[in-house]
Amino acid sequence: MAEMIKGFVVAGPASGVGKTTVTLAVMAAFRRRGMQVQPFKCGPDFIDAGHHTRACGRSSRTLDGWMLSADRNRDIFCRSAAGANVCVVEGVMGLFDGASGKSEAGSTAEMAKLLSLPVVLVVDASSVARSVAALVHGFETFDPKLRIRGVIFNKVAGPTHYALLRDAVESGCGAAPLGYMPRDERIQIPERYLGLFTAGEDLLPDSKLALLAEIAEGDIDLEKLLESAASFGAPPPAGHSAPASSRVRVGVARDRAFCFYYEDNLDALRAAGAEIVEFSPVKDARLPTRLDALYFGGGYPELYADQLSTNEEMIASVKQFADEGGAIYAECGGLMYLGNKIVTRDGKSFPMAGILPLGVQMTDRLVKFGYAEVCLTEDCLCGVAGTRARGHSFHCSTIIESGPMDQTYSVSYTLARRDEAEGFHIKNVLASYIHLHFLSCPDLAATFVENVQRAKQKKFSKAADSC
Repeated sequence: MAEMIKGFVVAGPASGVGKTTVTLAVMAAFRRRGMQVQPFKCGPDFIDAGHHTRACGRSSRTLDGWMLSADRNRDIFCRSAAGANVCVVEGVMGLFDGASGKSEAGSTAEMAKLLSLPVVLVVDASSVARSVAALVHGFETFDPKLRIRGVIFNKVAGPTHYALLRDAVESGCGAAPLGYMPRDERIQIPERYLGLFTAGEDLLPDSKLALLAEIAEGDIDLEKLLESAASFGAPPPAGHSAPASSRVRVGVARDRAFCFYYEDNLDALRAAGAEIVEFSPVKDARLPTRLDALYFGGGYPELYADQLSTNEEMIASVKQFADEGGAIYAECGGLMYLGNKIVTRDGKSFPMAGILPLGVQMTDRLVKFGYAEVCLTEDCLCGVAGTRARGHSFHCSTIIESGPMDQTYSVSYTLARRDEAEGFHIKNVLASYIHLHFLSCPDLAATFVENVQRAKQKKFSKAADSC
């Protein structure tokens, strides 16, 4: 008989209660026991997923009820669960928070029900005792179809404090108290304006993961946690399969400045016939050889603006690639790098690649935050006019000193409830602030690869004609 896989969702009443800390602790503890842990992240966030990948040694996968269809989410979950012993899904924001105040669309609750997984609720107990039972009871009864099986308390003062919390939940709630994480500065992950510091900034060395695992093993009932999880059979091999031979080579900018990618975007490109070749705009002198396209994801280019700007040989290599008709797709941080300059909050200006006739000014608050639906108004690198895809906007910067460019997107922002022209197109370059999830549109990755291959063949034809 095939071994069963365990699975559960880690959620919270709100953002900032410690979901990521608790998630990483139980992941590290399970992995210390020799288990294969498959991580998932609900919602569009990239940063938490990066920490999951570091803790589990397996790529964290994005699940999102607004950007992706129910079938697509199920496929991602089942495909990624193969070979794992336990699947841990970290929720987004509060348990019931999503794209709307009137529905569960895009919420952790929606995803838990879609995947038939129970919820473990993380509660910040730093300033509460018996009253915690009222909070947990409210979450249990708000949606009777949801299964809240356990509670883990965060920022607990010690065993005496935990005893009060445990007794309150046991006497007034259906969920089982599963333990706690103490107040301990050593396990806190620092935050900045877009969320936690990223995994690439060496914030989770082996020593910190070992400490998280040790605390979880001492203060969380891991056996009871596994008992409260759902059990399901190992899924058959499914999903994307690597092509026998790649048709195009796509250079993906990946380092501390550019680290925001959905792993399923890269898998979709591979399945469509792309070979992914990673490079660092911060450290590498030039682009890798024989590339047919470039993909610049998001990240924190403003924090590494000096290194990016002074790496003139890399900038010259990227500009030459664009001048020769190479296909370039850029999102958010990638857009910033391809522009003329980045102006930081303190007013310092750093020259960038100069491929797009625009500059970027950093701001002290989020700009156009939230989910976004894109409709292509013209044929471009990612599709034909009329193609629709979904993604999200998440940045603290704005465009300044913009010159003439085609705009190939009509973007509808869900929170702002406004539409605008976006998707900047010049030469064979497409750049946008929107982070698209390629699996929100079945043809996106395949069309991208086909257009890159077409441009590659056109380039070869020109070279042959000139001989």
